[in-house]
Amino acid sequence: MNFYTLLEEAIRCDEIDLKQKYAIECLAYCTQSSTDFGEAFVPAVFEIPSYASICTIVDPRALPSRKDFETPLGLATLIHAVAHIEYSAIDLALDAVYRYPQMSKAYKIDWLEVALDEIRHFQMLEELLEELGYHYGDFPVHSGLFDASRHTAGDILDRMAVIPRYYEASGLDVNPQIIKKLHNKRKIPAVERLIKMLELIYDEEIVHVQKGDKWFRILCEERGLEAESYYMEILKSYALTGKHRPHINVEARKQAGFSCGELLQLGVKECK
Repeated sequence: MNFYTLLEEAIRCDEIDLKQKYAIECLAYCTQSSTDFGEAFVPAVFEIPSYASICTIVDPRALPSRKDFETPLGLATLIHAVAHIEYSAIDLALDAVYRYPQMSKAYKIDWLEVALDEIRHFQMLEELLEELGYHYGDFPVHSGLFDASRHTAGDILDRMAVIPRYYEASGLDVNPQIIKKLHNKRKIPAVERLIKMLELIYDEEIVHVQKGDKWFRILCEERGLEAESYYMEILKSYALTGKHRPHINVEARKQAGFSCGELLQLGVKECK
């Protein structure tokens, strides 16, 4: 098999079952290979996300508000929004392997495992969405994560800082807040199932951020950089600092590798 051809096809295709099949094959190839590989490969540039053939992409400000979660439509808009994040995360994890061929086999295995987790998350959410009478693509989406992946394509250190250590870590902040909003409606069977899915996703996303943290710190050490101060420099360069962050999840971020020093710089009032 041509590992990178298969990865590229997985990223470009819009069929979730094919993405899963190709990701499984790539992981098996990595696991069975006795050496690292791919240093000479030159990755393609993706102009549009794979979901462009399924979803209508709009400016984030044009997205419908998500409320009335006790109604099928209201709940479906929320499930669709979360499913879109998971779908986007599939391609980002695959791209983390595809775009940086110089990285070790251990790195490739880490992100292929993440991709398969994200596929499973999407499939769970898609099943619930369809039980409510809707499909992925029925509601507009934004391309924020895809855009961030393009902007960070030139440097793996930027990619590890911005995608897992900023955007995925932000998901650790938001997820418990969504569960909290849903809590008083959990007598509705679909809401109860969604809460359980969000709890599972939350636990596994901590591991994903841990992997991003691990590789960010490894790369910083290789380049002779102080990881925590350089992380803030990267966020500043992408205009990701100074935003109001009212619900930073200190405990989850610490589990994922953040230090109290970083969390205080991100706006936490107290960290022990």
